[in-house]
Amino acid sequence: MPFTIVRQDITKMKVDAIVNAANTDLQMGGGVCGAIFKAAGVLELQAACDKLAPIKTGEAIITPGFNLSAKFVIHAVGPVYRHWSKEQNEQHLHAAYTNSLKRAVENKCESIAFPLISSGIYGYPKDEALKVATSAIQDFLKDYDLEVTIVVFDKSAFTISRELLGEVESYIDEHYIETHQIKRRQLLDIEREAFYEADKDVSKYNKPLFEEMLAPSVGAPAPLDDLVGNLDEPFSATLLRLIDAKEKTDVEVYKRANLDRKLFSKIRSNKGYTPSKRTALALAVALELSLSETDDLLERAGYALSHAAKFDVIVEYFITNGKYDVFEINEVLFEYDQPLLGGC
Repeated sequence: MPFTIVRQDITKMKVDAIVNAANTDLQMGGGVCGAIFKAAGVLELQAACDKLAPIKTGEAIITPGFNLSAKFVIHAVGPVYRHWSKEQNEQHLHAAYTNSLKRAVENKCESIAFPLISSGIYGYPKDEALKVATSAIQDFLKDYDLEVTIVVFDKSAFTISRELLGEVESYIDEHYIETHQIKRRQLLDIEREAFYEADKDVSKYNKPLFEEMLAPSVGAPAPLDDLVGNLDEPFSATLLRLIDAKEKTDVEVYKRANLDRKLFSKIRSNKGYTPSKRTALALAVALELSLSETDDLLERAGYALSHAAKFDVIVEYFITNGKYDVFEINEVLFEYDQPLLGGC
């Protein structure tokens, strides 16, 4: 199932479980922890936590959600960041995510929402915290189907590699066109001017050149029967052929594409199904297609990459540079307020 990032108040998430960035004594704290306790009901949640306290750094326990939309609250203890013990920091933070996910699966949860654990008062650098979170979640989702969301309250709580962002910004500056300059529109402007001038003095114009300028840019349309009888290979058939050609399994592809298994099954079994553009692009990334191969796959679904769309330019940057980690791509898309690849 998909892994995504959203800006939202975690207490309002409609998921089976939300994760509380807890302390080892499982006492109500400030920040996200305090907000979760207040939304759930302080007395009820604290009483449930007291029965299970204390726990160690990296561990996670589960309680009812009480007044929350979520059925459960999973309390995970991340590390207090220490510059001199980076490896231990990562191990404990990775364990906090993994153990939270285990508690969710044990309790038959299908969806879970995390804050960026340890990135607040515990001082874990946000970009490093995000890397550990992504790594732990990706590792877990290789073996389990679970809808996972990282919830940040605002952009200040989310940072990614400045180096990567710089490269993407340069690519956008070079390729992104905010306003389409449509050739046909320019031709019509010239055409109007030509008509105006022609009223004055037709003899000024080279007649063959003028007629060529006014001619349609494409040939006469083909008969409908010919077009219908020569349809290209449908998206689903092309996708299955590419999976075989790239020697990948269906499971590997839909997980690498950050897609829900049910959605992938629908695409696979329904020859006439047309996925969304971001789903088609997610599959292109999962299959590690070249830019020309991506263009062909998109065309099967009726889409094309456009330099007038920032979303398209960002994804094109990653494909052009052979970077096929859909979660890294989504981090950059999130930074630019664009829709993410994959989904349900």
